[in-house]
Amino acid sequence: MSPDVDLTLLKPGRNALRDRLLRLDSRLFEVAAERNWPFAEPVLPRLSRSANHGVLWFATAAAVAASRTPRARRAAARGLASLALASLTINTLGKRSVRRPRPLLDPVPLARQLKRQPITTSFPSGHAASAAAFATGVALESPGWGAVVAPVAFSVAMSRVYTGVHFPSDVLAGAALGAGAAFAVRALVPTRAQTGPPARPRAKAPALPDGEGLVVVANRASGSADRVRALHDELPGAELVECEPDEVKAELEKAALRAQALGVCGGDGTVNAAAATALRHGLPLAVLPGGTLNHFAYDLSVEDGRGLARAVREGAAVRVDVGRFRSGDRQGIFLNTLSLGIYPELVRERERWAGRIGSWPAEVLAAVRVLRTDRHPLKVELRGETHPLWLLFVGNCHYRRMGLAPGRRTDLADGQLDVRVVHGGRHPALRLLSAALAGPLTRSPAHAEARVSRLSLTGIAAGTPLAYDGEVVDVTGGMTVEKLPEALTVYRPLP
Repeated sequence: MSPDVDLTLLKPGRNALRDRLLRLDSRLFEVAAERNWPFAEPVLPRLSRSANHGVLWFATAAAVAASRTPRARRAAARGLASLALASLTINTLGKRSVRRPRPLLDPVPLARQLKRQPITTSFPSGHAASAAAFATGVALESPGWGAVVAPVAFSVAMSRVYTGVHFPSDVLAGAALGAGAAFAVRALVPTRAQTGPPARPRAKAPALPDGEGLVVVANRASGSADRVRALHDELPGAELVECEPDEVKAELEKAALRAQALGVCGGDGTVNAAAATALRHGLPLAVLPGGTLNHFAYDLSVEDGRGLARAVREGAAVRVDVGRFRSGDRQGIFLNTLSLGIYPELVRERERWAGRIGSWPAEVLAAVRVLRTDRHPLKVELRGETHPLWLLFVGNCHYRRMGLAPGRRTDLADGQLDVRVVHGGRHPALRLLSAALAGPLTRSPAHAEARVSRLSLTGIAAGTPLAYDGEVVDVTGGMTVEKLPEALTVYRPLP
């Protein structure tokens, strides 16, 4: 917090109600100073100092994020964003608008007083604002972690009165401002619960109280052993099959023959294979996120084994759309996205170098090499004319807040294909950036979009790479992409 040493107190006119409230505030401060707080003396002053400059909350955010669950990481990030907004508001508006001097320390026992007294104005309390902002932000994203953080935040706020550096009204005002900052952040960036897909259309799926009848196939390469064990703890009757990547499809077929419900744990490619198997056998699908991105599971509001287990026990399920493509003898389905053009080229270039120089350096090198080329990776025929394209993106259902990477879907059964095109021309990097900034909000000469239920393309050159749900294959000639509305039944924890 930047020091504000100008403690000039303007002398306002007399106001009976305000004067009465100030006297009450001072009396409450004196009562708190005179009161014996058991066990508080060795704790609250240290806790108050630890919250200086937000150090306590940064450490708490790191501890929450270390739990390695997506919801915990989002809760930590939301807590810090709320804290930042609250601190900015306090320092630019709060303390400069009401120049209230700090309380006199005479009634406060010496053992409680801070070694270094703050020199900023008193109203409102910055520590209380930061504590309330962080705790509220965390709770809005994860009520469980919010319950853990709330007692610490309350103690920090109370420590400011206990140590004699704030009046009670300073703390109340700071806490209200901090909580307001957290809700303001939520208005700007909705929580996962706010943007989750509607729980419809609901589907009938077998309720498996202890998991018996559920066969879960897990891809060992996804590094999700902990999540699989956690799911087995929740559903001890479920059968778990762990296998290598090249064995996944065969194990899924075997599992489908003996299962009432098919489960899968892995990345988007593994989930795609499981969805294809579930469709062929008419089985409901249980998806446990186990890869790097897990777009489908997260858009389905399934984040961990606990939520998925609850849905399986209750038989809670919904029907979702599936996308299907055909090109010559090749066909397949996609749950998330399908793309032609620069993105599949980038994926292949990245895979070529990842084993030699590592994943992140390979990403950068692939982007540089692909974006520097003068060759358009894609040419298609539309209305009898050939058009060069840098990118053609097709989403299974409408993606909102679309940039260079897809955003989130708020409806997984809308019957639409979300088609985005970046037209050809010079300077692909600038065109892609222009399309990202334009998104769905404005018209751009480099960017076009449409939502359809079926898409036909012709004139695709032989060997053109196609990326879908993390997989890359070659296509040639013509291609059709269509929707299979509400084709797949998936377990989903219902609100």
